[in-house]
Amino acid sequence: MTGVGWIMTIIIGGLAGFAAEKIMKAEMGLLANIGIGILGAVVLNFILSILGIYASGGILTQGIVAVAGACLLIFAYRAFKARSA
Repeated sequence: MTGVGWIMTIIIGGLAGFAAEKIMKAEMGLLANIGIGILGAVVLNFILSILGIYASGGILTQGIVAVAGACLLIFAYRAFKARSA
């Protein structure tokens, strides 16, 4: 996440992971929520930068990107898991 410090990254990641967990009806713990929120923000920021879209460094913007990215990762995990089974 660009423009926020480490503590805010953890807080935003945890909140984003929790929101994505509720949206996608997944069952994860606190550490998984933080991890999926941070990783989701990194992945979606990368995808958006490839498309020429740069999310601002604001907390709200990065929170939205983190939630969307976390939902994307949960969806991708479920699709990969279903395909390999």
